[in-house]
Amino acid sequence: MVIALFRHGLTAENERKAYIGWLDAPLSENGKADLYEKGSPVSKYEWISTSDLLRAKETATYWFPEQSIHSTPNFREINFGEWEGKTYDQLKELPDYCKWLNAPFTVSATNGESFKEFVMRVDTGWDLLIEQSKKSDRMAVVTHGGVIRYLLSKYGVTEKEFWDYSISPGEGIELIWSNKERFRRKERCTLLQEVAFTGKKAGQSPLRRSKDLQ
Repeated sequence: MVIALFRHGLTAENERKAYIGWLDAPLSENGKADLYEKGSPVSKYEWISTSDLLRAKETATYWFPEQSIHSTPNFREINFGEWEGKTYDQLKELPDYCKWLNAPFTVSATNGESFKEFVMRVDTGWDLLIEQSKKSDRMAVVTHGGVIRYLLSKYGVTEKEFWDYSISPGEGIELIWSNKERFRRKERCTLLQEVAFTGKKAGQSPLRRSKDLQ
């Protein structure tokens, strides 16, 4: 059983290190060029799900042009509320932002989504994948950095913290279970494997350690 998690391509907001969240930003020209240079995933997937935000749908359409794309708000990034589109330098003097930086799992962005709400929403999306696994053994999800961090912390091979994972725009990682029942029981996967692309040799892990939740 294989679930591939892909982070969408680069946006202008990513380039200036702004918090995007639910902001419906398109891919930037650099993002499109990076996808073109990287090529398409070598592996094939029977079911393609995405966040319903434009940057994820554009990325999925580029990689899987001949397949149906099933978009859902369940795989959106966390909602940063009034901080959407703003950078650290624009926010660093705000008391609420400083509180969030010190406790991001218990403090919410101003008029944004709590981490608990985010987790419940993503878990609902994962349940839809479990239901779809009755028909599919290999599925892909094109989503966002925070969603991928959370899912890897919950279903990665070994127990790690949310911040121990990060993935660059336009990269992917496969979670592989030795059998479908282990996946359906929500056990941790048995293998993590980098997704290879037609224009990029495999060998460098897409995972890195960072705190750019975008």
